[in-house]
Amino acid sequence: MSNPTSSALRKAGLFYFVWVMFSYCTGGPFGLEDMVTTSGPGMTLIYLLVIPFFWCIPVSLVSAELTTAMPVEGGFYRWVRAGFGDFWGFLAGWWNWSASFLLGSVYAVQFADYLGFYFPELTGWRHWIVSLAIVAVITYINVRGIQLVGKFATALELFILLPVLVLVVIGLAKWHHNPFVPVVPPHQPTFKILGVGLAIGLWLYSGYEQCSTVAEEVENPRRTYPLALALVVPMSIAAYFLPTLASLAALGNWASWHTGFFPTAAQLIAGPWLGAWMTLAAMITQVALLNGTILASTRMPFAMAEDGYLPHALTGVHRRYGTPWTAIITSAVIYALLAIHSLLQLIAIYNWLRVATTVMTVLAAWQLRRKKPEMLRPFVIPGGRTGLMYSVIAVIIMSAVALLGSDRYGLIWGPVALAAGPLVYFAWRRSRIQADRKKLRNGP
Repeated sequence: MSNPTSSALRKAGLFYFVWVMFSYCTGGPFGLEDMVTTSGPGMTLIYLLVIPFFWCIPVSLVSAELTTAMPVEGGFYRWVRAGFGDFWGFLAGWWNWSASFLLGSVYAVQFADYLGFYFPELTGWRHWIVSLAIVAVITYINVRGIQLVGKFATALELFILLPVLVLVVIGLAKWHHNPFVPVVPPHQPTFKILGVGLAIGLWLYSGYEQCSTVAEEVENPRRTYPLALALVVPMSIAAYFLPTLASLAALGNWASWHTGFFPTAAQLIAGPWLGAWMTLAAMITQVALLNGTILASTRMPFAMAEDGYLPHALTGVHRRYGTPWTAIITSAVIYALLAIHSLLQLIAIYNWLRVATTVMTVLAAWQLRRKKPEMLRPFVIPGGRTGLMYSVIAVIIMSAVALLGSDRYGLIWGPVALAAGPLVYFAWRRSRIQADRKKLRNGP
């Protein structure tokens, strides 16, 4: 079996891996603004503090335990396969790879959208060329290896978080309003307040198991991965909560919030200079998210191809950098093709695919505890069986609530996207059987 890291020059240490994980899971505070007007300022702040205890913290504990037990390329795909067999392992990998097509292309499109703020003529084919160019640049960086990805992610995140920190400091210094009032918006249906806000919250706090796919490219993953999670989760909570709190406390204009409002808030609080800086940070956030997405998701087709579930060509490893370059470039081509159109509506489908893989991941932890109790686990979810069941049940309940709160488009096409997984599995399995029979007939 070929190994993408056997010839790699250097692996990523804790410092760079923390920024890789943070850039993939969070990036910055941008994207939560609609929660303020939908669920209310008070409920938004409560969500940002409470949701992690029922979503990303349980997922992180599961990921830490399983990464220390099985630090393998492909991460959660191979955990699910070890726990539940080939069929469910394939679905976990396929659903995740399919979701990355939607997510990666959306980040490229949104980068071009933000750039259009400075260049209004950036429409049509020009818009797509910009999306294509940013995908190409980030693909090249990922082919060069995880350490370069980590250095790039670190530089991007420091650039993004600096104006956010300035906003927080100035906003808190100009505190004139109670940021928790009203707790919920008046005259809004209860299910919309709870369901839509919760769905956005789960989306914000998703992805902490995804970086397990590059475990073999990290120095001492049994130690590094749990430590990275312990640092990234509170960093993510702070990156969402503090700028929201500071902006609401300074402005009190919760009813005016909308997608992309943080640059406006920065301008209202400190002036045009901070507004322009924050707009640039929002644009760079899309680059950071795309960078992390390509890293985490492209190891999935490589691992699946190694296991015989995707074409063998996807196992190609770069001779110099030791990265799965054919899987990276194949994924990037699909991102670029899908970036021709705006795909924001398809985020609803992405949520279904992401939730499905997350549920399979936490169930794999339960199954492997039962199936392989003798497996060495340097890190174990605290609380014994109770801690494990809490991690599994909390994620399943939150997932069910979020999916039931999907819009009509998601409720129709989300299940369709999930159903495509079994169809691809059985089609691929049938083709393999037919190929084996043909070999037997033709002889050696």
